[in-house]
Amino acid sequence: MPTGNSRDQAVSAESRHAADISIIVPVLNEAELIDELIGRLKHLRELDAEIIIVDGQSTDATTEHLEGAGFTVLRCPQRGRGYQLALGSTLATHDNLLFLHADTVLPSSALSLIEQALATGSACWGRFDVQIAGTVRGLNMVAFMMNWRSRLTGIATGDQAIFMTRAALTAAGGVPEQVIMEDVELSKQLRQLSAPVCLRQRVTTSGRRWQRDGLWPTIWLMWRLRWRYWRGASAETIAQEYA
Repeated sequence: MPTGNSRDQAVSAESRHAADISIIVPVLNEAELIDELIGRLKHLRELDAEIIIVDGQSTDATTEHLEGAGFTVLRCPQRGRGYQLALGSTLATHDNLLFLHADTVLPSSALSLIEQALATGSACWGRFDVQIAGTVRGLNMVAFMMNWRSRLTGIATGDQAIFMTRAALTAAGGVPEQVIMEDVELSKQLRQLSAPVCLRQRVTTSGRRWQRDGLWPTIWLMWRLRWRYWRGASAETIAQEYA
């Protein structure tokens, strides 16, 4: 983890550089963590990142809080991250795109890291390593396995903050419009264009489900659903079991 001085230097360096990136943020019933989310999005907006928030039919005060903080919130007619990301990405105006979950925190200088990763032209997409916040024992092991599996297979998860060029997303056919597993399908399409850049800097994602349901039951659920999806179960069926 960066020290206080290195973190301050990284933030300061990034603040001097206007970001050529559109950040699409799907939200759904995020009132519990809305203050933290608003703070992070305001900081990214100060870096000149384009912030596109797409709500998936929240039933709490998520949209009201975001709009009260000065953000425009798009209402997606269908619930599901795939639909939300697809809608948001069609409105992006920058050359680089980042799909950022509401409960995922970027590392310092994330936007510069993305720009550098995509600037060489050797890869058109990528993701970060992930760490999972929470007190449940074993989360470090889970994160390690997620990162290792992603490097091995070229399949990224949404929790790893997937990024790409807008041209690559267009060439891949856009975001798959489905309720769940859109990250798997998108990765399959993008890896036909290039291998992903697997940044070792870590995003931090919420361990809310792991805290609520326990380590091993959640591991079993995740693997079982991925296996069933690979065997041909529909995204709608998987979503019902994941809820």
